[in-house]
Amino acid sequence: MVKLDAVDLKILRHLQDDGRMSLADLAQKVGLSPSPCLRRVRILEKAGVIARYVAVLDQRAVGLPVSVFISIKLEKQREELLDRFAKTIARWPEVLECYLMTGPRDYLLRVVVPDLPAYERFLKQKLTRLEGIASIESSFALEQVKYTNVLPVA
Repeated sequence: MVKLDAVDLKILRHLQDDGRMSLADLAQKVGLSPSPCLRRVRILEKAGVIARYVAVLDQRAVGLPVSVFISIKLEKQREELLDRFAKTIARWPEVLECYLMTGPRDYLLRVVVPDLPAYERFLKQKLTRLEGIASIESSFALEQVKYTNVLPVA
């Protein structure tokens, strides 16, 4: 675990807002010269604080307007079943997020698809074919009220 100081936190806030920001602009915004700023960014990358750089796409603009949240209950909560489920889900591009949960359900998934027939195919051809699933509950998002991938670093 890396100890983050105020300058590191500034770097992270600015890179979360614009990961393509030039090093010169970043250095200016955080009050460093480019060389020490680059050194800090590299340390944050190497330590895994900065996991990767990505382009955030508009799911509607790329033809995937339907978000489905799926709660899954497994028949048994044995380690090998949990591992098998997680490894299988990780390979499916429709699944953007998957969480192992506490409470009445074992997993919560966020799936994106172009339309209801595509979701039906995903459900019938992939999800229901997994061994060990006791129940599947799907909830369709009507509107995205808030979405961010920016962590509230102090």
